[in-house]
Amino acid sequence: MKRIVLLGALVFVLAGCGEKKLDGSSEEAFKKSIADATSALPEGQRDQFKQDLTLISMSRIDLGGMMSGKQSPQSVIDSTRQELDGKTAVQVMERATAIRLEREVREKQQALAEIQELIGKKAKAEEAKKELQAFTVSKSRFYLMDEKYSSYKKPVIELSVKNGTTQPISRAYFKATIASPGRAIPWFTETFNYEIPGGLEPNEAADWTLAPNQFGKWGKVDAPADAVFTVEVYRLDGADQKALYDAEGLTEAAVKRLEALQAKYSAG
Repeated sequence: MKRIVLLGALVFVLAGCGEKKLDGSSEEAFKKSIADATSALPEGQRDQFKQDLTLISMSRIDLGGMMSGKQSPQSVIDSTRQELDGKTAVQVMERATAIRLEREVREKQQALAEIQELIGKKAKAEEAKKELQAFTVSKSRFYLMDEKYSSYKKPVIELSVKNGTTQPISRAYFKATIASPGRAIPWFTETFNYEIPGGLEPNEAADWTLAPNQFGKWGKVDAPADAVFTVEVYRLDGADQKALYDAEGLTEAAVKRLEALQAKYSAG
């Protein structure tokens, strides 16, 4: 909108600068006419005129065409020259303003679509949390076990679970936390998942003993004796090995992205 107001003011100012037109008959003539039109402008508007010319030229670039060889830098220059042949500085500015407005409309449409997508993902995660409550973990234990002939300790996770959902489960995903009572910051947090041999049918229970990578984070856990190991189910895959319930929701970056987009576009 500011650009439109500015353009309206410029039309009056530029009217006294003559009607120098761009000559697109050849590349040499085009360059000379640009130089002539630029020199005829008030000094404060010359940079803007050059920016407008660049914008118009860039708007003609088709990345797909460039990649496939159907378009070349020279063809872009030639098509820009043909489009602007006979145009005055004011007309060039009008065209650049139209391109900017079209771009703003597209950006807003894309942003609103992204907002809806992120909101939908957030809502779906909240619904999934309710379904995941049916998949219960009645026992969770973690410890480091001494290994014979090795200075490394073997991390072990023991879980007792029950599939209270109405669907068979092929893989379960967990967020693990090791924390001490009364402490706000946990000693350790990490995610892990387990592909269930034969799956877990509805109302079926199982006891698992898992062995995380002893050379990764699990093998370096250092927590006091009073620390408690808890796990939270955040995703379950169905028989087709696709996400059945996924409560992972939005990442921290996605949350910030959603807030920024809503602040910029939702009220508009």
